[in-house]
Amino acid sequence: MTEEEALEFMESQKSLQVATINKDGTPHLSTLWFDLVDGEIVFETFTKSQKIKNLQRDNRISCLLEDGLVYEKLRGVQINGVAELVDSPNEIHQLAKGVMARNNPEIPIEALDEVAKAMSVKRTAVIVKATKIVSWDHQKLEGAY
Repeated sequence: MTEEEALEFMESQKSLQVATINKDGTPHLSTLWFDLVDGEIVFETFTKSQKIKNLQRDNRISCLLEDGLVYEKLRGVQINGVAELVDSPNEIHQLAKGVMARNNPEIPIEALDEVAKAMSVKRTAVIVKATKIVSWDHQKLEGAY
């Protein structure tokens, strides 16, 4: 994919697969909702979660967005980078509001602030600072595998 196609693809996705590194060196995988802020992946999760504990020890992170149910339609974007951990309650609140708005369009705009504020308690936000982005789109193979 071109950079523009990869960004459009990322914007169209809802679930983000996140890989961090456990204390013993094995990968820890989880899936969560995210937002894009200035082209960067942003998510928030409980501060006591395994992924945050891992990122506090080793800030390397990989993220995957993918779709397609048959081989010739598989598409994806993998982002490798480092995690910037955000622990300021005001910043977490704002980032959580973006994640909530993007993934819960049924929440009325007037209620969004309170929902995000409640979601921000006991949470840490993560901004993924990409060092490498890889993408693929099997639809472009036109049957030639």
